[in-house]
Amino acid sequence: MMLGVWSLLLLWGLASPCEGLLETVGTLARIDKDELSKAIQNSLVGGPILQNVLGTVTSVNQGLLGSRGLLGGGGLLGYGGVFSVVQELSGVKIEELTLPEVSLKLLPGLGVQLNLHTKVGLHGSGPLGGLLQLAAEVNVSSRVALGMSSRGTPTLVLKRCSTLLGHISLLSGLLPAPLLAVVQQMLFKVLPDLLCPVVDSVLGVMNELLGATLSLVPLGTLGSVEFTLATLPLISNQYIELNINSIVKSAAGDLIDFPKPHVPVKVPPKQDHTSQVTVPLYLFNTVFGVLQTSGALDIDITPELVPSNIPLTTTHLAALVPEALGKLPPGQHLLLSLRVKEVPTVTLQNKKASISIAATIHVLSPVPQGTPAALFQLNEVLTLNAQLAPSATKLHLSLSLERLSGKLASSSVHTFEASRLEEWLSSVLRAAYMSKLNVVLEVGIPLPKILNVNFSNSALDIIENAVVLTVAS
Repeated sequence: MMLGVWSLLLLWGLASPCEGLLETVGTLARIDKDELSKAIQNSLVGGPILQNVLGTVTSVNQGLLGSRGLLGGGGLLGYGGVFSVVQELSGVKIEELTLPEVSLKLLPGLGVQLNLHTKVGLHGSGPLGGLLQLAAEVNVSSRVALGMSSRGTPTLVLKRCSTLLGHISLLSGLLPAPLLAVVQQMLFKVLPDLLCPVVDSVLGVMNELLGATLSLVPLGTLGSVEFTLATLPLISNQYIELNINSIVKSAAGDLIDFPKPHVPVKVPPKQDHTSQVTVPLYLFNTVFGVLQTSGALDIDITPELVPSNIPLTTTHLAALVPEALGKLPPGQHLLLSLRVKEVPTVTLQNKKASISIAATIHVLSPVPQGTPAALFQLNEVLTLNAQLAPSATKLHLSLSLERLSGKLASSSVHTFEASRLEEWLSSVLRAAYMSKLNVVLEVGIPLPKILNVNFSNSALDIIENAVVLTVAS
C-alpha cells in the first residue's frame, strides 16, 4: 500500500501543468499558491493547533533535563559535567507562541516548501532563583509532497521537517552566559518534536479541505454530481492544477452515464495571484440531460398559467388558423402539452451561452368528463439565451426565449403554415414555460469545492466549449 502511495507521489513529481488543450471533459481547477498560503494561515488562527504546543518542555525529573536526559548520570551536562549547576533549571514551559508567518513556495516536480516563522515565549525557574523568561525566534522548514489519496482526493504529505533556532532573548531573570548556550542546545533538541507536529496538524486541516473536492452536490431532488480527481494533481511555480471528473447519479444513487463528446477546450493562461476554474460543456449537457430524462423540462400549459392578455382559447386560435379548428365552437379553453424527447443542446462560444430545446407541442381542447381532443401537433425548436452568474457553489442560469421555429407535424382537420402561430406561441411560452424552466434550473451547474476559494465574485468568461471563472487571491 505504501509503495503504491509513494509511486503516485513519484509520478506526480515528474509532471507539471502546461498551457494548451484540455483533452478531457473534466472540470479544471488552478489554485494559486496565495490561496494555499491563506488557507494554511487561517488553519492556525483561533484553532487548537497552536494551543497543543503550549505546556511543559522540561522539568527536573523528566524530559530533556531529567534523569535520562542531558543531565542524567554520565551525560554531558550531568553531575560532574561542565555545567552541573543546570540541574537547578526547572519547569521550563512554552507559555506563548506567536501566530506563525507562513511562507510557501511551489516546487515544480518536487513538492511544496512550507516555512513557518514564529516566536516562542518560555517561562521557568532560573538556576539562581526567581522567574526566568526567554523569547526565541524559530523557523520551521518543511518539504511537502502533493499526491492523491486512496479515496481519490488530493493530499499533502509531510516528507521532511526541521527547525532553525534564531535569536534568543532573556526577557527577565538571571541566566549566566554558559547556561544560555545550554538552553540553546536544549531548544535545538526539543523544538523539532514540539513544532513539527504543528505542520502535521496544519496538513491535516488542509487535507480535510482538499478532501471536500470529493463532494456530492445535489441536483435538487433529481440526483447529484460527485466530483473526483481524474488524474494526479500537477504543480507549477505559481499554482496547483486539479483535473476533476464529474460523476452523475440519480436520486436513487444509480450512475447516469451520458455520452462524453470529444470537445477539447483551449484553456486560457492563468494570471498571477488568481485562481481559476474551467467548467466544461459536458457538465452543462449532463445537468440538462438529468432534467430531460426526469421529465422536469415538460409542461402542460393551461389558461391559468398565462396572463389574461395572452388568450388561450379557440376564439383567438380561429383568428390565426381557422382551418385547424374544424367544428369546435369559439370561447373554448385550450391546453398545450409540451414534451422534450431529446437532451437539449448547449452551446458555449464567443462569450455567449445558448440552449436549443427540441419539443413537441400538442394543442388540445378539453372535453367535459373526457379526454381532451387533439387539434394538432407542432415540432418546435426553442432557442434560449442563458445568462450565467456564479455563486460560491454553482453557476446559476437564467433563460429567456430568443426565437422559436417549427413546423406542423399533424392535424386532426386541415394542414396550415405553422409560422402563423409563431408570435402567439412565443408569447405563451415566454409567460408560462420560461418561468417554469428558471425555477427548475435553480439546481444550477455545480462547482467543486476546493479549499475555501469562493468564486461568487469571480470574473466569468464564456469560451469555446467551456466557462472560465477567475477570482483574485
